[in-house]
Amino acid sequence: MSCTQILFSPTGGTRRVAGILADALGGAGRTIDLADPAAGPSGAACAAGELAIIAVPSFGGRVPGAAVQRLARVQGGGARAVLVCVYGNRAYEDTLAELQDTAAAAGFAVVAAVAAVAEHSILRQYAAGRPDAQDKAVLEGFAAKIAQKLADGDTSVPAIPGSRPYKKWGGSGAAPAAGAGCTGCGLCAQNCPVQAIPLTDPKRTDTAKCISCMRCVALCPQKARGFNSLLMAGLAAKLKKACSVRKECELYL
Repeated sequence: MSCTQILFSPTGGTRRVAGILADALGGAGRTIDLADPAAGPSGAACAAGELAIIAVPSFGGRVPGAAVQRLARVQGGGARAVLVCVYGNRAYEDTLAELQDTAAAAGFAVVAAVAAVAEHSILRQYAAGRPDAQDKAVLEGFAAKIAQKLADGDTSVPAIPGSRPYKKWGGSGAAPAAGAGCTGCGLCAQNCPVQAIPLTDPKRTDTAKCISCMRCVALCPQKARGFNSLLMAGLAAKLKKACSVRKECELYL
């Protein structure tokens, strides 16, 4: 059985984790891209016979607001769902709990959840190169256990960690800015998941809209977007203790 992937993956780490699971569960079928600023998921629907992998990154221990809003517009139709949250080796806190509530409200039947680590999207020295070969082997083992649960006809809802109400989302506090090397090509504006970069003036960023997802930084052909070096140094120091010890993937069945 192929899996329907429902993804919010601005820089690709979440997509890679979901892809490993999908391949091990029978292969990836169609993809509903929650980060697509143009098409969006409005009107997308699943059916009871489908298996969906719903994967999002953890931003400050929460599901990105845009992903919550867009997933809520997908019609789950009773499809079984494997939830995936991907984080940069700090913590995922209430991400899976919020994703569970959102998916259930949309009509999905949650049967499993996975927390996995990928390279930190802002501070790439943390969890560099992950998911790596060790992660891949672990995730493939998780997929085998999920497949067995499905084959057994077990539709029990897993006990997923997290607090309700969820932790307060305080915002990222910063937005990547265009530097002197920016040519105004507009690639960042065309692909920003929350349209925080004006198409008519791609050197500007609406800091009120920006969620610091880092897609603009990852896509910029001139490597002209980023954060102030002092801000980066301060953030790296703040997260060093929490991010330096390798954390492993977790499965909830």
